[in-house]
Amino acid sequence: MSPRPSDEEEAFYLQCRAAYLAVFRSSLTNIASKQQLCRVLQQAGRNPSHATLNKYWTPRTSKLNFDDFCEILKCEKKTEETELMRAFKKMDVNGDGYITHSELEKALTTRGEKMTAEEVNAIFLLADINKDGKLDYAEFCRLLVSTVEQCQMAAMERLEADAKLKRQNFGSQSYTAQVAATQPQPPEASDVTLKKDSRSSSRPSSARSRRSSLSNSIIMTSSSTKASKIPEPSGLQEWHHSSVKGCFFLEDDGSISSLQYQLHVPQTTNVYLTIQPLSLSHRPDKCSSWMTVDTALFIMSAGETKEDSTLLHFTESKDKEKYVWKGELNAGTYYLLPFTSGCRLKKRSKKNLSNKPVELVYRTDTGELDLTREEALSDIFEVIDLDGNGLLSLEEYNFFELRTSGEKCDKDAWAVCKENFDMRKNQLTRQGFMELNLMEATEKDGDPADLWVTLEAMGYNRMLELVEACPFQIDIHSEGTQLSIQPLSMDSGPKLLNQALQKSITSRTGAKALRGQDNVFIYTYRGEHRISSLIANKANQKVTVHVNNEQSRNCSSSRGMSVFAVEVPARTKMVCQHVLPINDKQDWTYNCVETILPF
Repeated sequence: MSPRPSDEEEAFYLQCRAAYLAVFRSSLTNIASKQQLCRVLQQAGRNPSHATLNKYWTPRTSKLNFDDFCEILKCEKKTEETELMRAFKKMDVNGDGYITHSELEKALTTRGEKMTAEEVNAIFLLADINKDGKLDYAEFCRLLVSTVEQCQMAAMERLEADAKLKRQNFGSQSYTAQVAATQPQPPEASDVTLKKDSRSSSRPSSARSRRSSLSNSIIMTSSSTKASKIPEPSGLQEWHHSSVKGCFFLEDDGSISSLQYQLHVPQTTNVYLTIQPLSLSHRPDKCSSWMTVDTALFIMSAGETKEDSTLLHFTESKDKEKYVWKGELNAGTYYLLPFTSGCRLKKRSKKNLSNKPVELVYRTDTGELDLTREEALSDIFEVIDLDGNGLLSLEEYNFFELRTSGEKCDKDAWAVCKENFDMRKNQLTRQGFMELNLMEATEKDGDPADLWVTLEAMGYNRMLELVEACPFQIDIHSEGTQLSIQPLSMDSGPKLLNQALQKSITSRTGAKALRGQDNVFIYTYRGEHRISSLIANKANQKVTVHVNNEQSRNCSSSRGMSVFAVEVPARTKMVCQHVLPINDKQDWTYNCVETILPF
């Protein structure tokens, strides 16, 4: 697993928890408004301006979780006494260490984020400590910093004193969100991760907890799967071939979404099916980061209703970047559900990025607007050209529109596109797609704001790096007949994927009961290249399972942390985690201890 956090890191997260719990009852509670964000930042010793709040709470923001709060605190440092003093000294015209009411009012009502006269009066009443009509700003700065420190100390003392809070499970809710998008849980489920206060406090200490644990240790070797690769069928070049593209998108809340597909098999036939990350054409010499993302494809029968669908097969073997399944499919209709574990497609910190984004639009010598960087839009075209014919149908374009704007383009609007942009066979060409996006910037006199919305929705950062998406391609070879595959937008898609994922784990391994527990079971699926675990709670009350991966080696968990907890509602199954090797070329050891936390 990842290295143990330093003392400085642990102290930082402990301070984050203390500040969060000073405002909210639980780390599971989301920040639901800009005002709440301001309060919790102030509790953490920050003094956020309106500009700072607007940076983190945009018009698209509906909630922020505890992890988001921690990331904000990493970027927004505490206001130091020396910084405050420097600001006040600029207002101190005669340099006597005091500021008059008129000097303060002039500074606060005319510069920066302007305040009202009433707000200035309120500040002066609080800050005029000696009531002499002057502000001793050195004393005021000391008082302000001291008050902040006292508030933080009180929050820390409360956290230390409350054993229940110390035991509470803090941290990332991103995996919960991913589960909601790709493998949803019952609405009452809560699922969080735990940052350690110290090595001793990261483990339950009661005798009951020690009796109610289960340890799993699996050693995986880098060469263990070489002999089990599924060979390509002989004469594969003569088989019928169908293919389709898609993309995994990492959402703002950490969830992962993608299109799903329907496969029609006209008659029983042998099938060789693969899914792999898609290498985009314009960068053949550059190994893209998403090429190491794991993929999988679940094959489900399409019943009369989606509830009748059942898992039949999934891609377990791997050949380089390809994940493979080979077998026979009977005549009928099937759902193909793409999946990635989330171990290698995660939110990245934005603090190391340059503050200056790439320029998207420029003016030519003739004064006309043009795109400076066309590679990203060209790649996007390649990704949304699902059938790979070099043209965008209305259906393909609408998958793009739903992704970037949330709205579809109707047939009338499509007819307008046909009149204004390059089309062929009533489909948009690559050049037409470029012209369409340039027009949106041109209409706003070169303002690239809408174009950035598009690029970010498709997974690009401000450096035009594709970091929050993974394009993929599905190839299906069939021996006896041509198969047809088409993308679907299914409301029940996440539910189906969850059902398939759970079945793929429970059908390949036996259940192990936690020691001393008759109704809580752990399923640990050992695939050729992935380990997945599932918790089954058959009791009539919820349970909280503490999971410790600290003794694992060369492992990356979909949780993003080595220690976390999962709250499993009564009579519910819940995927606990997925684990992949950090380095595929080295051996890796999965060592996981699951423990019931006491009530």
